Amino acid sequence: MKILAIETATEACSAALLIDGKIIERYQVQPRMHSQLILPMMNELLAEAGVALTALDAIAFGRGPGAFTGVRIAVGVAQGAAFAADLPVVPVSTLAALAQRGFRELGGRRLLPAYDARMQEVYWAAYEVDAQGLVSIRVADEVSAPDQVTLPDGEGWQGVGAGWGSYYSLLAQRLGASVEAVDAALLCSAHDVALLGAAGFTRGDAVAAELAAPVYLRDKVASRPGERTS
Repeated sequence: MKILAIETATEACSAALLIDGKIIERYQVQPRMHSQLILPMMNELLAEAGVALTALDAIAFGRGPGAFTGVRIAVGVAQGAAFAADLPVVPVSTLAALAQRGFRELGGRRLLPAYDARMQEVYWAAYEVDAQGLVSIRVADEVSAPDQVTLPDGEGWQGVGAGWGSYYSLLAQRLGASVEAVDAALLCSAHDVALLGAAGFTRGDAVAAELAAPVYLRDKVASRPGERTS
């Protein structure tokens, strides 16, 4: 299997190439530079692997939630590359990818990923790691005030993502002792979009390029200088 993955929904911009279970990646934390970085990253990976875009099985992309501009970049780039090479695309939840990185790097098997959604809200979800080492949904992606986040049954949950940095006190008060550890610095990575994209491709989740679309968890968007959120 050959999957090219892109992720631009947070401060980190990254691309990854999965070929027969092995992954190479380009990753930079460069806010507001994603549109300049992502295409060179993709081209470098293909050149390094000696693989043509047309030889891939699919392109996976982080579909959101996340920064409005960043998510739109991922959708647009995935669509353009897929159209050019006549490939399908595999949408991957950015919260799922963040949870997958939490497992891959920190070892947590019960993950609560959270992004700051602005407007005093967080994008959040709950995932558990299955027997194949991939995250599976316990609570689907949502947007809410931090004091309205709900926790599935069980102990040993780990919070990951910048939402925990922005609203730690409210989230900790809401979720209590069930959350054993927090890593608010962890960002989403195309490495994990590639892993989940490959699994999605195997399940039949790939769609035609024209069906690639961001996921919006609310109709209105917040803004700060130079950025909107979805």
